[in-house]
Amino acid sequence: MSVHILGGSQTDFAVNWHRAGLGFDTLVRGAVEEALTEARIDGADIGVIHVGNAFGQLFTGQGHLGGMPATVLPEFWGVPASRHEAACASGSMAALAAMADLESGRYDCALVLGVELEKTVPGAQAARYMGAAAWAGHEAQDTDFVWPTMFAAIAEEYDRRYGLDPAHLRAISELNITNARSNPAAQTRDWAFNSESFTADDAANPLVAGVLRRQDCSQMTDGAAVVVLVSDRFLEQRSDIPSSRRAVITGWGHRTVGLPLEQKFSGSAGEPYVFPHVRQAVLDALSRAGLADIHAVDGVEVHDCFSMSEYVAIDHLGLTAPGESWKAVESGDIGRDGSLPVNPGGGLIGIGHPVGATGVRMLLDAYKQVTDQAGDYQVEGANRFATVNIGGSTTTVASFVVEAVGS
Repeated sequence: MSVHILGGSQTDFAVNWHRAGLGFDTLVRGAVEEALTEARIDGADIGVIHVGNAFGQLFTGQGHLGGMPATVLPEFWGVPASRHEAACASGSMAALAAMADLESGRYDCALVLGVELEKTVPGAQAARYMGAAAWAGHEAQDTDFVWPTMFAAIAEEYDRRYGLDPAHLRAISELNITNARSNPAAQTRDWAFNSESFTADDAANPLVAGVLRRQDCSQMTDGAAVVVLVSDRFLEQRSDIPSSRRAVITGWGHRTVGLPLEQKFSGSAGEPYVFPHVRQAVLDALSRAGLADIHAVDGVEVHDCFSMSEYVAIDHLGLTAPGESWKAVESGDIGRDGSLPVNPGGGLIGIGHPVGATGVRMLLDAYKQVTDQAGDYQVEGANRFATVNIGGSTTTVASFVVEAVGS
């Protein structure tokens, strides 16, 4: 049985919902109502709801977010719903759970909602909250900035194994910020930068941790993303939904390893890839989609919480040999007009990273690309897109392949 994407929505990631005096209720209501309209269905069609959220209790005090859709939209009263948490991969876990519901035959129409509010506290406190996705009390204890420190350590490991030029990381950041200029929902679309912003200038682009500088880091973001997933059985009864507005999830991969980063490094010491499980998640998705390799897709949404995480994604996708991601950066292969566009709408660095929403937003952008609805950041002729979403220091990995109907 196939799982189809009918449509979805993304809120404007530039909006600071806390500053506007708004909370999860307003955020969820608006995102879901727009998604239903885009998918051309009614709330009564939804059989099950899956919510991805990582840090609700920490940033807002609000847990039990599976109950929020029914709180704000009466048509969901009584509809089964649950929340899923896997750090930055929370949204992808919600999507996988929805797919399983559809494939089992329990339900035929699922709403997948990813949502996060992060701008409720000062930046340093927010960074400490997000440290909960590492092995709390066991790693990165000497810093409040856990994730810049952790991904700087990944950069150091790459440098030790293969060599690494930080200029390539800065080029990734500049490309994603540039791509985001074309995305009307991107957090950074109107941000001002100058000629020094993506250089090693300590004033214009100060160091944050290790070799990572300010523009190498995605920013705290509020927002939500929604996709509507349906089964073949649903479509058999809905001939009014045109195939041009639908896409199919043809492949998926999901791998999980232990929390500590050093454990990951030691476990892969004799392997060609720093994170073999990330490579395997990608291969799982490609294999289930019946694809020989990553070159069979027309573009990829990858997890650039830091420029270093995109650098990791490039070689683990198989776009280059292990440790040679710099070749795809220098050649322009990952540009919007390159041989394999990566993050054509801006990625996490450009679009923003409301943690629980990111995996869903990736699926939504993949859907937009293969249905020719991505607007100014459309990859010309795209029929097949992949995603790679990670949680923590790659502890949880999810990958999807999304295809146009009939591709």
